[in-house]
Amino acid sequence: MDGPDTDAPVLGIARSVTGRRWVWRPTDARTGLGIAQRLGLPEMVGRLLAARGVGLDVAADYLDPTLRALMPDPSALMDMDAAADRLAAAVRSGEHVAVFGDYDVDGACAGAVMSRLLRDLGCEVSPYVPDRLKEGYGPNAAAIASLCDRGASLIVCVDCGIAAAEALAVAEGRADVVVLDHHKAEGPVPQVLAAVNPNRLDCGSGLHHVCAAAVAFLAGAATVRVLRRAGWFTRRPEPDLLGLLDLVALATVCDVMPLTGFNRALVAQGLKVMARRGRAGIAALLDVTGARDAPSAHTLGFLLGPRINASGRIGEPDLGLRLLLCEDPIEARAMAEKLDAVNRRRQEVEGEVLSAAFAMAERQVEAGHAVLLLAAEGWHPGVVGIVAGRMKERYNRPACVAGVADGLAKGSGRSMPGVDLGSAVIAARQAGLLETGGGHAMAAGFSFRAGREAEVHAFLEERLRHASLLPAAADLLVEGMLNVVAAQPALAQDVARLAPFGPGNEEPIFAVQRARVVKGDRVGKDGATVRAIVEGEDGGRLKTICFRAKDGPLAQALLAADRVPMHLCGHLRAEHWNGQVTASLQVVDAAPV
Repeated sequence: MDGPDTDAPVLGIARSVTGRRWVWRPTDARTGLGIAQRLGLPEMVGRLLAARGVGLDVAADYLDPTLRALMPDPSALMDMDAAADRLAAAVRSGEHVAVFGDYDVDGACAGAVMSRLLRDLGCEVSPYVPDRLKEGYGPNAAAIASLCDRGASLIVCVDCGIAAAEALAVAEGRADVVVLDHHKAEGPVPQVLAAVNPNRLDCGSGLHHVCAAAVAFLAGAATVRVLRRAGWFTRRPEPDLLGLLDLVALATVCDVMPLTGFNRALVAQGLKVMARRGRAGIAALLDVTGARDAPSAHTLGFLLGPRINASGRIGEPDLGLRLLLCEDPIEARAMAEKLDAVNRRRQEVEGEVLSAAFAMAERQVEAGHAVLLLAAEGWHPGVVGIVAGRMKERYNRPACVAGVADGLAKGSGRSMPGVDLGSAVIAARQAGLLETGGGHAMAAGFSFRAGREAEVHAFLEERLRHASLLPAAADLLVEGMLNVVAAQPALAQDVARLAPFGPGNEEPIFAVQRARVVKGDRVGKDGATVRAIVEGEDGGRLKTICFRAKDGPLAQALLAADRVPMHLCGHLRAEHWNGQVTASLQVVDAAPV
């Protein structure tokens, strides 16, 4: 493998078949060599670590991330001690606690973490998830009043609540409220007993990039600590906090949190918990998806997450949460199959919106817009976030997508590093352009009155005008160049030592030069995936696969009849089957020789 430090495009590819330039990812070769020598690693692993900004002193913890080394003190979060004291008091008194969550994966997982823990500690718990279409996002006055009427003396809001001061005020004098959120907070926090949110303006914890399930886990740890100090567990078993990490890992990956530091430990350890298949709901969902290998970040993000999300988007809003809390394997299997069916329906609805959205986006791109704002009657509000993500990926710019119904456009937006969409959306709401709006840097939700699209679009363009400097397609960062014969299982296993992969710890991309397809076909139910065997000029064969290829340029390149050599870029992975380990390449780009 080689990767020279040069500004020249890799293999001279200035424009691939997907329109991208291949460039070397910067790395400090000296640091990489030092890491390799100190830890006894292959030099390539050291170079990959150095490229991720990992230094000599933290490399060991990076390769083996543990909570012991990386977990922060929960008390570093503003209001955490007050929240833990109140939760501990609820446990000691056996109170009725309502857990009000969001309908996405993070909300479901955070709700499951808090509900499971409080039930294990002896509380009566009433989980609640609002209906996306009827109630919208976050706490609403009617739901809060209903939970109080049902006898809840403590309401815990997870993955929501930081911007719901008016709704939460309904509980005053009837129930205490604790907020465990992570969304960007603007202005004064709600007047509640405790509002724990690392993105509060006055919170100095530095944990800006953790999801709500992680905040709930930290709250659980702080609560158990209070009870332990009070001697509560002298005659009672302590709850298994580490057993909740599968839920926290699922939320961290699906909410696209950076897989560095504390998050990296949460996911690495959570995957180990999930591999034991002790949670009936997750085990059933793994079976329904056909997942056979040990769970990975890919399993969480592409197999489990979409199915749990689908229920909140177009099905029963609390089905995902109920699955995560289910303890009966037979009941869990039935719910998992239902979620799988709902997800297939979600894919159909998404496909209907995607074709129209792409056509609209092309016109805006041609007109030179730095931000995409797409809205139309009939677009299902449950899939607009997914469609926004696809637009962002295709055009490398912030994308906001909304469905219009009854004179109101409701939508979601997705952005990329360096372009803070959440702040822009909040500013638009403060300016009176939006009815609702909030989120964080990479994602946001909003609504506006039909007919105001041009005003909203112009405002976002002005706030995010630096997005116009982004290229039409993001550069592809390459970390090594291989011949086919060099793409061996041992190398793939070395690369896997850096897992789990995700934002902040992107899976390395290798350029495989002068590969010729000798066999290619379509696989999968819809034929959207292309599988091919390639061989190199210097010998050797390599299995490749390209997901979501459909009839796009990558599919055309891999299935071309002329079988001429081409350069490929992708992720080199080790596949385990029947005790054998083989290497394969997940293709993400291609270019003619």
